[in-house]
Amino acid sequence: MTIDWAHFTPWSALAGGILIGLAAGLFVLANGRIAGISGLLGSLLEPRASGRLYSLLFVFGLLLAPWLWQAIAALPTIEIQAGVPGLLLAGLLVGFGARLGSGCTSGHGVCGLSRLSPRSLVATLCFMASGFATVFVVRHLLGV
Repeated sequence: MTIDWAHFTPWSALAGGILIGLAAGLFVLANGRIAGISGLLGSLLEPRASGRLYSLLFVFGLLLAPWLWQAIAALPTIEIQAGVPGLLLAGLLVGFGARLGSGCTSGHGVCGLSRLSPRSLVATLCFMASGFATVFVVRHLLGV
């Protein structure tokens, strides 16, 4: 394994991590809820969920952020090497996994691990192992 030093960006990655941590910490302090994206989106779909305004504002901020960034700098080029069927299957599997694991990578990986939740540790290890296995199968066994 080699590092592509020309595209290695530790400072922007650190800044992004700090911003994610700040947003998650401020959200839990202001709202008393975990900033897990699947939970926030799910609460927007429930007719009588509490904290819908906070959820709506958080999701709006996620959608607004790329446009704000584009005002400062160019957005990175996005390259997707999968077709529509592969993306649909991936989306369904991620949604199923988030539902089965009672949360997504942001809820368990960012918020749960920072609270030292054993359930979040197990969920994050399962997410990571599934990702590693998927990349291995797709790249090395299927040759895609």
